[in-house]
Parts: sequence; C-alpha cells; structure tokens
Amino acid sequence: MTLDLDAVRDCLDSTIPCAIATVAADGTPNVTYVSHAEYVDAEHLALSFQFFNKTRDNVLARREALLYATESTTGASYRLTLDYLRTESEGPLFERMKARLAGIASFTGMTAVFRLRGADVYRVRAIEPVAGITPLPKPPQRKPLAALRAASCAIAACGGGFEALLDAALDALDRHFGIHHALLLMLEPAQSRLYVVASRGYADSGIGSEIALGDGIIGVAAAQNIAIRINYATSDYRYVRAATELSGLAAPPRAEIAVPGLPDAESQLAVPIVHGGEVRGVLYAESPQQRRFGYDDEDALSALAAQLGLALEQAQAAQDETDDPRPVQTAAAPRDESGTPLLVRRYAEDDSVFLDEDYLIKGVAGAILWRLLDLRQREGRDEFSNRELRLDPTLRLPDVADNLEARLVLLSRRLAERSDSLRIEKTGRGRFRLCVSRPVRLAEIARSAAA
Repeated sequence: MTLDLDAVRDCLDSTIPCAIATVAADGTPNVTYVSHAEYVDAEHLALSFQFFNKTRDNVLARREALLYATESTTGASYRLTLDYLRTESEGPLFERMKARLAGIASFTGMTAVFRLRGADVYRVRAIEPVAGITPLPKPPQRKPLAALRAASCAIAACGGGFEALLDAALDALDRHFGIHHALLLMLEPAQSRLYVVASRGYADSGIGSEIALGDGIIGVAAAQNIAIRINYATSDYRYVRAATELSGLAAPPRAEIAVPGLPDAESQLAVPIVHGGEVRGVLYAESPQQRRFGYDDEDALSALAAQLGLALEQAQAAQDETDDPRPVQTAAAPRDESGTPLLVRRYAEDDSVFLDEDYLIKGVAGAILWRLLDLRQREGRDEFSNRELRLDPTLRLPDVADNLEARLVLLSRRLAERSDSLRIEKTGRGRFRLCVSRPVRLAEIARSAAA
C-alpha cells in the first residue's frame, strides 16, 4: 500500500505524541518522544527542535530518522522514514509551530520547558502501516468540505456589498460550520494593526477594537500570512488588547475597545484573508471545546478566507465605479437647533473622537467622521461619496489598499452602537448620508509640540 503524508495527516494532530528513533554515528540507537509534529505538505513534515540532546546529535550526524505516529481516535499507527533537510528558526513555519507548541506546553504544564529553538524539516521517504494493529472505526466527524461548499455558495450569492459580505461570512460559519464565536478583522497597514469590523457570538461586539500585527494568534497569522490553529488554551497566544501609548500634554485620554473573546476558549483558529498575495485581514474562530478545529477545518476556512478576500476586493471596487470625483451636491442639510448640543472632540494626536465624554473611534475612521461633520458645518450638506473621501488630501489615505469601505463600515457600526444622534446610511453605490438629530459643536485638540 502506497501512502503519502496526506493519508496519515491526522496522526500528526493526535493526542498521542510521536516517537522518534535515531542512530548515532557509532550505531547506538536512541528513541524519544517528539513534542510536536507539523504537516508541511504531502511529502514533508517538521518536528519541533527544543533541546540540544542525543536525538539532535544523531539527526545531524546521519540526517535520517524513523517516526512512529498514532491516530488517537482509531489507534491506527504508522512508521515514517524521514530524511533531514534543514532547520528553520524564523518565518511562517517556525511561527506556526511556536504557537501550537505554546498550546501543548500550557496544556501539559510544561510552559517553562517547551521553548522552540527551530523547526526541523524532513522529507518523508516512506510510510508503512504498523503490522498487527487493527484500527477502530473512525467516530462520526463533521464534514468541512460540505460546509465549505455551502458557505462558498452563500458568499457568491451575496449581492449586498462590502458590509453584507462580512455578515454573510459570519452567518456561514455559524450555520454551516457550527462555529458560533468568530471575528473578522481588517488590516491597517500604516499602523501595523488589525481592527475588528464584524463579530458573532459575543455579548459585546468589540467593533473597532485593535490587535497589533504580530501580537497573539491573530497578529501572528497576519504578520506571517499563515493559518494558526491551537487546540489547547494558552495564555501566550491569546489575543490582547492593543494599548495606545501617546506622549505630550495634548494626548487624548486612554481609550480602548476591548477585543471580544471567550473567557474559557480552548481551541483557536486564525486564518489570513488574502488578496493578490497581500494580507488584508484575518478570520478568527474560537471554541470552549478542546481540539475543536482539525486540519480539515483549517483547510476549509483557509479556502473560504481566500474567496472572501476576493469578494471583499470586488465589493470595494464596485463602490468606486462613479466617474465623477466632484463632491456630492445636495441641498443644505436641515438643522435641528433644539436640544442639548452634542460635543464632538477630536484629538489630532491619533484622530481619536469622543462624543461628549464617551470614546467613539480613532485612526482613519475618526478622521473620516471629523471631516464629514466639518464639511456639514461649512458647506451645509449631509450627502457624500466614497470617491470624494478617497481623493480628500486631509484624510491621508494610502494610494493602494486603502480599505475605505471597511473603515466606513467600522464607523457606521460604532455610531449605531454608541450614538443616538449620529448615524450613516447608504443612499446608493458608493454614496451615503450622515444623519444628525442634534445640534453639534466641534472641538479640536491640537497635536502636541512633542509629537
């Protein structure tokens, strides 16, 4: 029977650790356990290198090893003949193994011992079933491929634009994959941060919360453009709130939005959303169940994220199809001068915006709201276009991948959650209206001299 690594992939994700046998230069055998084995492709795997020990000496001396792997749910066991190729101490494979090893270490109480020094990459020369072992039948399993097909059809059929695609993706995770807790984050390249634009399954949506690139499982997945899956809880790779550190007398008050998450999450899966080879965001799922996400879930969600990246890019482009770059011309916006004025403060330090005493948003989304309110006061209009904002030099949007539609979704959802006086509503393709139900007073806090 000819086998490749795809046929025995589940053995590498087993609760039963793999054993590795090596031989010294003088012919002395050595057998020990491996903390973690990682699938690379159908012909290659990687083993965690943590210690300078006898196994390490033997591998470097003879450049071959024998791996014994067992699938924990069925007992099926295999011997894999390996040829050592190289050791990677940085990059996507290393970071993925580092994250997964942190989960294993936390689960086994070996956090202080399990420190990844490198990912030893091997070519799989041969795979043999262990004779005399009759595997048990596999228990009923979820069918990620069927879920992927249904989810892909749902996204393909979604014609409501950028925001509708975000909701369709989370609906598909819930309905077809049985994933009830998930986040969608978009990347802000200029600030090396990801921000939450949609969430599902949490008491607080966390819209507008941020995670630094390279921080936790979500940040590492985006920074390295790799899917990261952890099947046991680990504090090392939980996402953390990104604290804003500013200096100067004019710095805004400390303002953060908490990233939503399960307090008892045991399984985590972060998948990059990629278009044109560039990371645009991250799809994140978690569960209180241990070992909730397997290789097949990782593959299926990676495929779904790739489709979502293309669909979001197309939706963004569709919003910009108007050829007229001039501002939208409308009649003067009706003013309701009754009621207590709404004080809107903007801190130029980081474009943080406060509504009265409540923090709303910062960054480009904050700058957009401030610009809309300023134009409304000076020009007396309340209708705007995406193209107008994209060409506005005061917003300093990047020339490529500006994610304007994502920022407008973020702003719209934060206003819906935090304000009963301001809201954004769509009026057509690439056009929207800023609705204001109270008089507004603008106050700008200038950038500090230290900045």
